[in-house]
Amino acid sequence: MYKIDKIQKENQRIQVIGRIVSAILYIILIPIIIFNLTLIIKSFINPNQTPDFFGYKSFVIMSGSMEPTIKKGDAILVKEVPENEIRLNDIISFTITTNQNKTNVTHRVIGIAEENGKRKYTTKGDNNNTEDRERITYEQIDGKYQFKMSQFGVVINLLKNKITLTILILIIILVAYYKSKIKKRKEQRKEKRKKYEEEQKGE
Repeated sequence: MYKIDKIQKENQRIQVIGRIVSAILYIILIPIIIFNLTLIIKSFINPNQTPDFFGYKSFVIMSGSMEPTIKKGDAILVKEVPENEIRLNDIISFTITTNQNKTNVTHRVIGIAEENGKRKYTTKGDNNNTEDRERITYEQIDGKYQFKMSQFGVVINLLKNKITLTILILIIILVAYYKSKIKKRKEQRKEKRKKYEEEQKGE
């Protein structure tokens, strides 16, 4: 009796772990995979533009220029907004071109000025002593900062990798297939048990 109880408890524990793993896969990983897959496809279609997902873009912070607000290794989400929604003290992500290389920067707006009928933004990292050399135009802005995922940058970078993304998709497919097989077996056992009980009653 003791052994049966122990086996049942172990089976229940395995089932709980299985449900937790499934929840992580379906609730957390799948949306992130869909998000990154969309960005990868869009980057192929428009290689000169920063890809977005319904106006949202993700970036991994590579420096400590915005500490302590945003730290190196954090993943951030920014949203494309109309020009009139960008105001002083907002944090924005923007693209600058140096020596034909494009770099994404996330800094705070510390000044807005009109120049030849066009708005230009002065930016600065919270942790920097001086403001950025180049003033930014609206066309350079990728989006306005929405929120961060602390130290989640490693995961985001992994999911942006095509090989990692393919492996994760395959794992999800295999897990879904395995679960469907288990469900089918349970249904078959249930049917056999029901048939056996009906045969027993008929004797």
